[in-house]
Amino acid sequence: MHLEDPRFPPMLEGHAVKTPREPFAHACRQAQLGKLGAGDLVWSRSTQRASLAIVLEPEVALERALQMAPLIMVALGDCLGALCPPQVGVMYRWPRTILLNGVPAGEVRAGAPRVALDARPPWLVVGMDLQITAPKVRGAPDFSTTSLAEMAGPDITRTAILQSLAAHFLTWLNIWQDDGFRPVHDQWLFRAEGREAPIAVAHRGGTIEGVVLGLDEGADLLIRPAQGKVQSLAFIDAVELVEPSPAAA
Repeated sequence: MHLEDPRFPPMLEGHAVKTPREPFAHACRQAQLGKLGAGDLVWSRSTQRASLAIVLEPEVALERALQMAPLIMVALGDCLGALCPPQVGVMYRWPRTILLNGVPAGEVRAGAPRVALDARPPWLVVGMDLQITAPKVRGAPDFSTTSLAEMAGPDITRTAILQSLAAHFLTWLNIWQDDGFRPVHDQWLFRAEGREAPIAVAHRGGTIEGVVLGLDEGADLLIRPAQGKVQSLAFIDAVELVEPSPAAA
């Protein structure tokens, strides 16, 4: 299936990669080597998945920079809300999962060099991967995940998603720069799984059941169990930290 290449806003420079190369891994590697920088956007030519990664050069400490992960979640939620029929419900499962009508269909990712939370990282990569068509599997179908085509029909393309997401991401980035994390947080919480009823959240090899209250300034999840105090679950555990390499020194 041939699709036109996506057109991105002027502040973002697109770099296409062919399947099976993954945009997120490629962006992290190239950012670590100093070959990609702020505003570079790596995207996949795959038509079965919508996948991109955006390189940023934060001017804040890593802890605050991690707010870009829920920000790209919110941007993807707005993107899908605009493209999908009204009956498709978009929700977020902390820390990274995108749900369509309650079923996982994709994820967001965050990567950075391994630095202290209070140190400013030289780069940060946020990305997303969304299943557009159901992958071909042998044997019984896997009902634990879904695809955009199954939930919203076959007409939404990779190109449409990538273009829309890039525009929504920049809109939310401007909001974040002007007004801080609160608007991003509130929009994330609006679509958060577990906001209205207790859920089991996987964390550090176990699960914690409770009601989701929101996020703190480091994108850590605040959850209130049925008994006991409110707990904070560290988002840094879901970040893909890259060790310094001699080539990047």
